Amino acid sequence: MKILENGICSISSIKASGYREGKYGVTVLYHENSTAAAVYTTNKVYAAPIDITRKHLENGKISAVIVNSGNANCYTKEDGIKKGLELASLVADTLNIPVEDVAVASTGVIGRQMPMDIIKPVAIESLKRLDNSRECANDACNAILTTDTTPKECAIESTLDDGTKFKVAGICKGSGMIAPNMGTMLGFITTDLDVSRDILQEALLSSVKRSFNMVVVDGDESTNDTVLVMSTNEVKGEYDNNFQEALDYVCMSLAKQIAKDGEGASKFMEVVCNGAKSEEDAICVSKSVVSSSLVKTALAGADPNWGRIICAMGYSGVEFDPDCVSISIGSGSENVVIVDKGNITTYANPEILEAAEVIMNKKEVVIKLDLHDGCYSATAYGCDLTYDYVKINAEYTT
Repeated sequence: MKILENGICSISSIKASGYREGKYGVTVLYHENSTAAAVYTTNKVYAAPIDITRKHLENGKISAVIVNSGNANCYTKEDGIKKGLELASLVADTLNIPVEDVAVASTGVIGRQMPMDIIKPVAIESLKRLDNSRECANDACNAILTTDTTPKECAIESTLDDGTKFKVAGICKGSGMIAPNMGTMLGFITTDLDVSRDILQEALLSSVKRSFNMVVVDGDESTNDTVLVMSTNEVKGEYDNNFQEALDYVCMSLAKQIAKDGEGASKFMEVVCNGAKSEEDAICVSKSVVSSSLVKTALAGADPNWGRIICAMGYSGVEFDPDCVSISIGSGSENVVIVDKGNITTYANPEILEAAEVIMNKKEVVIKLDLHDGCYSATAYGCDLTYDYVKINAEYTT
């Protein structure tokens, strides 16, 4: 697997653009007649763009995606659909493609009507810049950001068993309102491998389950979450699991970048659950711990509080024996066992507690849980919960 340097434009036939004025930005991705699949939020309240994109993707084909930041176009009733379609029509008219071939996505403040007098000129300017270059890839990343502090991208080249080389590239945004089953995150992934719609959908669902659905920043599930993948179908090869592995790699990289850039975050956290009876049990336990506000604040304060961890494991809904649980805290090559099969190690060995405190001060911390009850495992991703998170969200709409 080879890392590529041109981001979403690593696939030469993909055109990208991005332009923003203040908090409003517009990104466009274009490749005519691409096979496409998508996964959306499960929130009962979902944004107008999701309605539009679901309908336009019914035939498994799209040619372009337009994404705006600064306004979620959610809880906006019929006007929201009308304005989302207005953006889609602008792209369709400019690129001479059917409006049904344009997917739409939005991110920003919920419950406010789209200020088309501001967003439409930004979209027009973005469309003027549509091209394939490193600069265009940068612009596409940056135009979709809201409270993010950094752009997020990943691009790789991989090889099928028959020797065929193919590429997978993606960009995403996400920083707050991130919870299991995706969060206020938008992800757009491209590949040049010829993949059928059904396989593409199945592969995306599998990747999202391991990546974006395992990220928790604050436990709030948004209304706009969308991950969309489009294939240019240029590279013909004998499809095998190497494509799934490549897609997993890109999605995992993007998901981790979201967790590391959580609103107000100062530390990145991985929670690994081993020894579970099933994968679902492992997922539930790891998510429960990474979602815990008390674990997150303990991480912020560099407190190796095993009590908060075992508590979060206990309310996960998974059946396990607390007297068999092991918990360790690590970073890099360092690792300290603080609970060993139900026995707290820090009581008799204060130096273990000191070592754990040192590790908890690191920028990246791994909490490992072992239920000693099976052979399944899962990893969830998150960050600490800081004073800055409260400040950012207390002032979000003002």
